[in-house]
Amino acid sequence: MLNDGAREYMTRQKLPTAQLQLLAGEHPVVDTTQWEAHLQGLGITGARHIQIATEGALLGSVLSHEIASDLVVLSEDAGQFNVLQQALCWVHAERTIHTLLPFSAAQRAAVEIVRGQIWELYQDLKSYQCAPCPRQKVQLQARFDDIFTAKTCFQTLNLALKRLQQNKAELLLVLDRPEVPLHKNGSEREIRDYVKKRKISASTRSEAGRRARDTFVSLKKTCRKLGLSFWHYLQDRLTHGNTIPPLPHLIRSAAQVP
Repeated sequence: MLNDGAREYMTRQKLPTAQLQLLAGEHPVVDTTQWEAHLQGLGITGARHIQIATEGALLGSVLSHEIASDLVVLSEDAGQFNVLQQALCWVHAERTIHTLLPFSAAQRAAVEIVRGQIWELYQDLKSYQCAPCPRQKVQLQARFDDIFTAKTCFQTLNLALKRLQQNKAELLLVLDRPEVPLHKNGSEREIRDYVKKRKISASTRSEAGRRARDTFVSLKKTCRKLGLSFWHYLQDRLTHGNTIPPLPHLIRSAAQVP
């Protein structure tokens, strides 16, 4: 959907003014093929420009469904997730240090010291989420710099710390947005059912099979989060009893602040 929200995002990402003007006006798009043809027709062919326009159109669609515009993508720094505003998973970030192979007692000690400092900082970030404080924010930023700019006797560790230092803004986004999770383990747990099914029976054989799998897994997990019996939910819908309210109503009710 090309709307004001989409164009605002494209402007922030520095899409050239001439191309922004070509994308003026409301324009709903049905599928990827139609969207790509639309961009080709407008002469927008550069890979970076296509990416910005596509991200903007996706965000425009999200905003058209009355979802907040300040979305954050939480990832382990995979390139395909580097869209919108990004936060990084601390568990995956620390794994960069955890997987190092030191060759001496001194190097092992250096790794353990740094890992201890990282997890202490992580715990303090969790506490900050519960009670944000401007003074504590400054202190946490300074501690981050102290940890990730330190020089140790282990050069590989120094390089790993330097890489993580470059991701400071994404790792410390929580200081400005305390509601952002510090890790994405919750999301990984959500896909565990898919992984187990794939291991047992491989993947689906058709698009219809994929849709059926995704639909019922999503329903089951939604019921579980709402404290409903998935079996009772299916019985209610198949028998048209309608004693259980629609799931969207239950989700909105559960999301209300007490």
